[in-house]
Amino acid sequence: MSDQAPGHHSASRQILTPELAALGPNVIGATGGSGTRVVARIVCAGGMYVGTRLNRYEDALDFAEYSDRWINRYLRHRTEPDAGLAGEMASELRSLVSEHCSGLPPEAIRWGWKEPRSIYLVPFFRARMPTLRFLHFVRDGRDMAFSDNQQQLGKHGRAVLESRVSWRRPVRSIALWSRVNLAAAEFGERELGADYLRVRFEDLCAHPVATVGQIYAFFGLEGDVEATAALVEPPRTLGRWRTQRRRLVARLDREAEPALRRFGYLDA
Repeated sequence: MSDQAPGHHSASRQILTPELAALGPNVIGATGGSGTRVVARIVCAGGMYVGTRLNRYEDALDFAEYSDRWINRYLRHRTEPDAGLAGEMASELRSLVSEHCSGLPPEAIRWGWKEPRSIYLVPFFRARMPTLRFLHFVRDGRDMAFSDNQQQLGKHGRAVLESRVSWRRPVRSIALWSRVNLAAAEFGERELGADYLRVRFEDLCAHPVATVGQIYAFFGLEGDVEATAALVEPPRTLGRWRTQRRRLVARLDREAEPALRRFGYLDA
């Protein structure tokens, strides 16, 4: 995940009209299979517009297509992309945001989108849209390693991971989880400050009312927090890594130890 040069901020403001900048963008991102669908439902219940062209997981399809086109090219630069690539990405982003918000209803109090892979592009988005707020959603990487949803690994694994990482899918999966989430946390804490919130899926499941309240406060949403918290249903797959072979789990712990500790999944 790349950092962005401060000089881009003045030009970036042209992406959003003042009216749109006042209400967003509010972005939800994560590595795949983290459980972000319920977060999209939570924010919609609180008055956030997340678009109309959505898939069954509540992902904004236009932003998903943007991710398909740009993430790997963007990641290969490791730093700010060259002017040509950045210009193409920004031009398309401007059109995409305009189209996304064309159906913004008058009663919406915020706008944004849920597309998990936005996590890879948050630095780029923030540089072009300085009012961006980012909800970083995290689930235990050991659960993620045994998920059937490995689309991000398939699409972006080569762009993220070094060749030395094991060929075993659970190990590569948690390696991707570790690198992407650590990069997002570093950028969020260093550059976004109060515009960054990290929420763990496990906390949402264990303390839904408190966590929904935290999300509403972060985005400036309104509504019945307790009623909205009823949308949260812990899945049977929560903690599935505990049923796996100990040696393999120990290998995952070693591969992702810094991230597992940072996000509270291993004792400090």
